[in-house]
Amino acid sequence: MEKLTNKEEEIMKILWTLERAFVKEIMEQIAGDKPHYNTLSTIVRNLEEKNYVGHEAFGKTHRYFPIVSKADYRQKFVNSSMVDYFDNSYKNLVSFFAKEEKISVEDLKEIINLIEKKK
Repeated sequence: MEKLTNKEEEIMKILWTLERAFVKEIMEQIAGDKPHYNTLSTIVRNLEEKNYVGHEAFGKTHRYFPIVSKADYRQKFVNSSMVDYFDNSYKNLVSFFAKEEKISVEDLKEIINLIEKKK
């Protein structure tokens, strides 16, 4: 599974939400500065070439849908981030978020409870 660009990830998030969409419908969901229609269409076709999306043809128009699930992509991304940035250590990952104050004590307690319940 190939890593996506930030713009490709943004488009995939929209497709995961909408489940099936024409380029026009994807465009409507983009927040902020919207790309030109042809640019967006090219990004979607690139996602198709990377086997992230498929399409149904309706004459000359296509309705796109995700082939790769959000969960599968997230797992791949988190696993590669773990290896690349945290020495494949969940402890290092959680420590990073704690030092950056991105996770609260309550969140950590909840995580510990989840782990203990699995035992």
